[in-house]
Amino acid sequence: METQRTPDRRSDSPVTEDVAHLMVRCLQAEGVEYVFGIPGEENIRFVDALSGSGIRYVLVRHEQGASFMAEMYGRLTGRAGVCSATLGPGAINLLLGTADATTNSTPLVALAAQGSLSRVHKESHQVIDLVSMFGPVTQRAARVQSPDAVPEMVRKAFKTAQSERPGAVFLAVPEDIEGAHTTVPLAPLQVDTVRADAPSPAQIARAAQVLAAARRPVVLAGHGAARAKASAALLRFAERLNVPVATTFHGKGVFPDDHPNALGAVGFMRHDYSNFGFDAADVLVCVGYEVQEFDPVKINPDGDKRIVHLHRFPAEVDAHYPVKVGVEGDLSQALDALAAAVPNRFGYEAGTGERIRTLLAEELEYGRGNHACPLVPQRVVADVRTALDRSDIVLADTGAGKMWMARLYPAYEPDTCLVSNGLSTMGFALPGAIAAKLARPQRRVLAMMGDGSFLMNSQELETAVREHVPLVVLVLVDEEYGLITWKMELVLGRHSHTRFTNPDLVAYAESFGARGHRIKAADELLPTLRRALDEDAVSVIACPVDYSENLRLTARLGALHGPF
Repeated sequence: METQRTPDRRSDSPVTEDVAHLMVRCLQAEGVEYVFGIPGEENIRFVDALSGSGIRYVLVRHEQGASFMAEMYGRLTGRAGVCSATLGPGAINLLLGTADATTNSTPLVALAAQGSLSRVHKESHQVIDLVSMFGPVTQRAARVQSPDAVPEMVRKAFKTAQSERPGAVFLAVPEDIEGAHTTVPLAPLQVDTVRADAPSPAQIARAAQVLAAARRPVVLAGHGAARAKASAALLRFAERLNVPVATTFHGKGVFPDDHPNALGAVGFMRHDYSNFGFDAADVLVCVGYEVQEFDPVKINPDGDKRIVHLHRFPAEVDAHYPVKVGVEGDLSQALDALAAAVPNRFGYEAGTGERIRTLLAEELEYGRGNHACPLVPQRVVADVRTALDRSDIVLADTGAGKMWMARLYPAYEPDTCLVSNGLSTMGFALPGAIAAKLARPQRRVLAMMGDGSFLMNSQELETAVREHVPLVVLVLVDEEYGLITWKMELVLGRHSHTRFTNPDLVAYAESFGARGHRIKAADELLPTLRRALDEDAVSVIACPVDYSENLRLTARLGALHGPF
């Protein structure tokens, strides 16, 4: 089915307009609310045309931050976030968040200026082949060659970005094209809204046969289930058939971690607690799971488990992900249809899930009772969970802190614990938190970052303060790239070249107009978090952390044996 937002490609206006204003009208037709970016000489007409359009231009301090903001906005809304930059270095700075969006299956449209068509064919100031550069990390990359092509190219960009497999699209707009007028009056194209298809009854029947013959099936839910808003159907499926459910790090919260059938999140070590739920499984029902979320070898090392793949698109080919039956279509309809087609209810006993939840709860309780300073990571996770409501949002940046949050932090709703899992890039959480607050203004937002990640994009504090976007940044201070130290110690038995020093992070935050807090004792973190989250302000909390727990954790998990 399709819905029509505009009736005709031709405008009612008798005069032509420049491409900059036409592009803005195309963005309006797509429902764009924000454009994140930095203007340059070659796109000043486009930035000027946004004024008074109803689209809010969020001026950032680094184009990388703009790309992360667009990505997070797209992830939380399902509509493509938009970032904008000038040519050359500005466009290149958009590359990381654009690639992150594609690997995280998130809709994003990146717009960049380019040199005039009269000089892009030769060596020229600030001109490089941006289309070739963005091609490998997007679903589509193109250059606008004609003013009259703008409505079609913008519509195609959003249609592609918001397709069954969301991702990023890049458009380069040459400077002379931006200022040129169309040859005839044009209007944005109608916006097609593709409705989710019902799954094939024949494939549902095949999947039901595989599942009915299973002895110990396990469900693995990925972020595709969150994108499809399939949480309620997943809950019905698990309760109707009495099967356990685990999630990927990227899918945390799509199945509530306090449900009796919850196994927690997989993706850390080969034998973290949650992985034990898969050891004796013979059938895996994978719902909205994509292999870039984590390597399937961790739950199917021998490649012998039968897999039922439920998603909007086919599965990636992987020796450890042998799909027995693939069901493509709307996930909620597929889950309900499959549950109705399986005659038996499985004999899953909550003992495994209860044991896993008990072990995780014991780690959190250990953290709550540990008053050491620097704080152990379990204490940090426990206090963050206590400070946030069930629907509040925490963004866990890449690093050792992410690993502790992803495995220990209980999540109860989709998209409330956000990580970069496809590319696992550092530095996304602060700019991402700005977009998260804009997309979900009624929720409190916390960016949890290591000090290494924080200083990669810390300049966006000024953006948050200037744009009046209240949020809290919790910086875990150990003056080290702790995750790399962890890995080096595990593999090499030593580490090197991972230490650094920081500025005074409290004074640094205050210099931007934010509020700064320094944790000097373990019992200061929770009240400081609560106070900062309730304030209508931008706050930075510098909290010392002791990552010596990292090696103790891996030693403890390495000694575990399952199944439970």
